[in-house]
Parts: sequence; C-alpha cells; structure tokens
Amino acid sequence: MTELMALLLPDYSGWLLFYIYFVFLLAGVVKGFLGMGMPAVLIITLTLFIPPIEAISLIVLPMLFTNVFQFGRSRARMVTARRYGVFAISTLVAIMAVSVNIQHYPEDMLLASIGIAMVLFAVNTLFGFPIRLGPNPVWQVLGGVIAGIIGGLSAVWSPPVVMYLIGRNVGKDEFIGAVGFLFMVGSIGLIIALGSISLITLPVAGQSIIGLILALAGFRIGEVMRGFVDTDTFRKCVLAAFLIMGTRLVLISLF
Repeated sequence: MTELMALLLPDYSGWLLFYIYFVFLLAGVVKGFLGMGMPAVLIITLTLFIPPIEAISLIVLPMLFTNVFQFGRSRARMVTARRYGVFAISTLVAIMAVSVNIQHYPEDMLLASIGIAMVLFAVNTLFGFPIRLGPNPVWQVLGGVIAGIIGGLSAVWSPPVVMYLIGRNVGKDEFIGAVGFLFMVGSIGLIIALGSISLITLPVAGQSIIGLILALAGFRIGEVMRGFVDTDTFRKCVLAAFLIMGTRLVLISLF
C-alpha cells in the first residue's frame, strides 16, 4: 500500500507522505463537523513543510468535490444558486484574475496572505460582531471580489463568505448550502486558472484524488462526531489553532 501511495505521490516520502495523508483526513473531519474549514486546515498545515503554490495545487480537487458533495446534499439548491449567484460569479472572476498570476507572486506574499486569511477567519468567527447586510447585489459583488482576491492568493476565501452570510443572518441549513455553493464555484475558478498555467497536471490530479478519498472519509467521521462532541468546544479549538498558526505564518513571512 505504501509503495502504491509513493507512486501516486512521487515527490513525497517517509514521514512527509503520511503527514499529508493525515492532514487530508483531519481536514475532512473538520469539514464534516463544521460544514467548512477544510481549505484552511489543508493550506495552513501543508505549508508548514511544502511550498504554498504546491500546497494550493494539491488541495483544489478535494476542495471542489467535497463542496459539490456538501451542496448536493443541501435543500433548495436552485434557490441557493439564484440567491447567491452574483456573489459566486464575482468570486469566480476575481479568483481567476488573481490566481492565474500566482507563479509571479513572492512566496512570502503568499504565506502572508494565507496567514492573514486565517487570522481574519478566526478572529471574526470567535469575536466578530456581525454587520447586518441586505440582499442588495452591491454587497454580493463587493464580498465576492474580496473573497476572490483572498482566495486567489491563499486558496482560502472563507472570511468574506462567512462574514457575508452572518451579515445576512441566514439559518443553519441555508448557511451550509450557501457555503458549499460558493466554495464549489470558487474552486472551479481556481482549477481553471491553475490548469491554464500548468500547475494542475495529471500527476497532481492523481495526488489530489488520494487526498480526496481521505477527505471524504474524514468528512463522514466529522458528521458522526457531531452527535458525540460539543460543537461549540470543537469550533473554538479549531479557530484557536487557525489564529495561532495564521499569526505564525504572518510573522515568518515578515521576518
């Protein structure tokens, strides 16, 4: 089994190979439990040992398919797509415009972007005060563009998405469905952009499939955990980890 995995992940070996497996499984657990957070877990833990561009390329397919899965299981999918279509299109365009040039950005800039995205996400979710927003398309365009810029640099566009949905005061089911839809559409844009500059290749796709299988297994574990683990405690632990690790990335990119 190890030999097969090493063949599919030829650039990694030994402890790093198993570390990557564990990270994908863990990210799936967080996604299954909270309905979000998988890209954040993946990108912030993988960049501890591999370059950010490499990490982003590795996680995009699992990001796409887990969110297809999440959105597909939600209710009123067509209503969700219509309601948040402007946000989704704005995110898609902005992500593609930014990420198509990702090879030209300094690595420190990418690491700082990832760290800032993590800190924003953690601080806003833990301590933030929601700004009430209406259904005006202007807010969707603004939120989508900001999400796309952050996502194009870091592969994590959770902060603007979560802030917007909280500002709309949506219910739990609508929140889960909208998150799945907006992350799914953004992932499509990221894949198209990275594929156009040859960062998504057949070997990378093969590597991502292994990650996807483990993430889906973790997703199911996370769903089961909801019935046995206090949601608020788990959420606070995950967000505290994001805050610490995001701050670390910002600091090492600056110093």
